[in-house]
Amino acid sequence: MFLSSTNTLAQKDSLALQRKARSMVRNGNQLYEQKQYTDASVAYKKALESSANYDKASYNLGNAMYQNKNYKEAVPQYELSAKTATDKFTKAEAYHNLGNSMMETKNFQGAVDAYKNSLRNNPNDDETRYNLAVAQKLLDKEKQDQKDDKNKDKKDNKDQDKKDKDDQNKDKNKDKKDGDDKDKKDDKDKDGEGNKKPDPKNDDNKDPNEKPKPQKGKMSPQQIKQLLESLNNEEKKTQKKMNAEKGKGEKVKQEKDW
Repeated sequence: MFLSSTNTLAQKDSLALQRKARSMVRNGNQLYEQKQYTDASVAYKKALESSANYDKASYNLGNAMYQNKNYKEAVPQYELSAKTATDKFTKAEAYHNLGNSMMETKNFQGAVDAYKNSLRNNPNDDETRYNLAVAQKLLDKEKQDQKDDKNKDKKDNKDQDKKDKDDQNKDKNKDKKDGDDKDKKDDKDKDGEGNKKPDPKNDDNKDPNEKPKPQKGKMSPQQIKQLLESLNNEEKKTQKKMNAEKGKGEKVKQEKDW
């Protein structure tokens, strides 16, 4: 008798909670129709507090969050609804909306999987089939972009490695050139210090007994004297000849008188 009474009370409490949950869902639906999605979300949450596995409450809560653009928060509600739903139609609707939420968050792989699950429960839903095609196309593009980015990164790394190698070779060649220049400078310094060659212009290196030689383009005093004497003699000869010519007289032109 005691056990029977306890079971009866538990059943009454359970029914009371279910009635309360359904009442809160109806209240939430009215707010949802009025586009008061935040207040509707509060009502659906209270319904779930009374009945945690109430799939309609979780499904509607997901819709209210979706309308408020809280797509990430809507995802677990649709997942719960799909898990607790007892009929395929409700499961299909939950998976369809789950796919929509994942599309909004650009989770294209998750969207493809959700739409496929929706079609497994309702193969005749053309809207879900269309959404699946779009999600698959976006997923393929995403994978191709990732592949292109990977190839670009690989190429950039290869180009950078080549540039680094070229820079290293340039540095090596520069170090080698600097070393060669230093060796040449050291050799030059040695010739300038230890093996210094005599400078022909340096008077210290001249032989004191050597007679000075006239530089190119200049005449010695003796040569200048000889040249002047020669010019004087030539001038005297020329003057004497000119005086002799004056003594003979000029020829007079004879005019005819006939």
